[in-house]
Amino acid sequence: MTSMKLRASQCDKATFMAAYGHIYEHSPWVAEATWKTNDPQNLDTLEDLSAAMAAVVDGADEAAKMTLICAHPDLAGKAALRDELTAESRSEQAGAGLDQCSAEELEEFTRLNSAYKSKFGFPFIIAVKGLDRYDILAAFRARLNHDRSQEYDAALEQIHKIARLRLAELT
Repeated sequence: MTSMKLRASQCDKATFMAAYGHIYEHSPWVAEATWKTNDPQNLDTLEDLSAAMAAVVDGADEAAKMTLICAHPDLAGKAALRDELTAESRSEQAGAGLDQCSAEELEEFTRLNSAYKSKFGFPFIIAVKGLDRYDILAAFRARLNHDRSQEYDAALEQIHKIARLRLAELT
């Protein structure tokens, strides 16, 4: 098991929130509920903290889950172009080369973002670490063929993956 640098068992709530409140995009309620519903002694490893946070999300009502999904920015979207992303999203998108898109690629991202949101009612979400813009565009195109239920589940799965990757960076 991978220990966290900052162990929950050695934190007060404010310290825990400062360290982990940003893990789920614009959703500090996940860290807060994790703190409230778990013994901090059981949150000292990456595996345990990741699982506990995912369980909070999975146990949330549909409205909270949809709010979490919709808190994610479009990939290579207007927020990125206006430099309005969270530090984590900015770094993740840059790591995938989304800040290096050609005009044609940006146009395709804009078109795909619009089509995806029109079809599913929420933004396309994918954990971009380890992917490049070509991989992301291919996944985008393929996932547009799914139904809403598949994409809702995929969005939550990808959100958990993003959160775990963000936690892993803190180990």
